[in-house]
Amino acid sequence: MDNALEFYFDFSSPYGYLASEKIDLLAQKFGRKVKWRPILLGIVFRETGAVPLTQAPLKGEYSLHDFARSARYLGVPYAHPRRFPVATQHAARTYYWLHDQDCARARAFAHAAYRAFFVDGQDISDLTVVLDLASRQGADYDALSEALAGPSVKARLKGRVRSGHRHRRIRLAVHPRRW
Repeated sequence: MDNALEFYFDFSSPYGYLASEKIDLLAQKFGRKVKWRPILLGIVFRETGAVPLTQAPLKGEYSLHDFARSARYLGVPYAHPRRFPVATQHAARTYYWLHDQDCARARAFAHAAYRAFFVDGQDISDLTVVLDLASRQGADYDALSEALAGPSVKARLKGRVRSGHRHRRIRLAVHPRRW
């Protein structure tokens, strides 16, 4: 029986970023592995009628405070991006393309993309930024660029979002102090 945890995340989610910094060590502590599953929360929001937390009435302003407070609590560096939220399909597709070749490289890319956005303030909606981050993790820039333009990796991401949502695996409210 596969007892791996499935970690559904969007590269534009502050709580996803915080979880990404802790989830593998936490799972290892309990003898579990983690399957990382990038998704696009924009699609989930559209299908559920939800909105990004920062845009929710009464909760939006407080959420910004909670992101920073949660990061301090967890000891994770955090600087809220000036432009937020951003489209993350390039990063998510890149993750899946890398994962098909080397799971460790895909994880390293995920960490690099999250930190680029939530620590360094880079715009990960920019394809060039994503390609540069991936190439720093050893990806072939030109091959990745070509793959991201093709239908295969796009279909894989779309299928993962549908599958996770359909099977109720995607949870929108994850609070880091409950880990």
